[in-house]
Amino acid sequence: MGKIKRKELLAKEFWAPKSAAICILCKREIPKNQMEAHHLIPKSKGGEHTEYLHSICHRQIHALFTETELAVHFNTPEALIADPEIAKFIAWIKTKPIEFNKRSRKSDRVK
Repeated sequence: MGKIKRKELLAKEFWAPKSAAICILCKREIPKNQMEAHHLIPKSKGGEHTEYLHSICHRQIHALFTETELAVHFNTPEALIADPEIAKFIAWIKTKPIEFNKRSRKSDRVK
């Protein structure tokens, strides 16, 4: 599914959570326009279950890890949070307002 279609679907009430969504990574409330669904195991690796994240948190995960790494090692919120690079990102992002959004750069290791 493309980004535009995904945003259209998330904009509809029945796709968004009924109560305020909390990011599984940074544990802060997610504004509706920042909400993205993340497959804990990538769809290309057979994953179906999704969790909601801020768009910046979602991009950071994919900037740091390959799909294989996500499927094998980082397929739970706890495993993601335990990673030192993600922990460093979480400490930084918690100092920003929930509406904060900035581009993420891919790690040289993932490129």
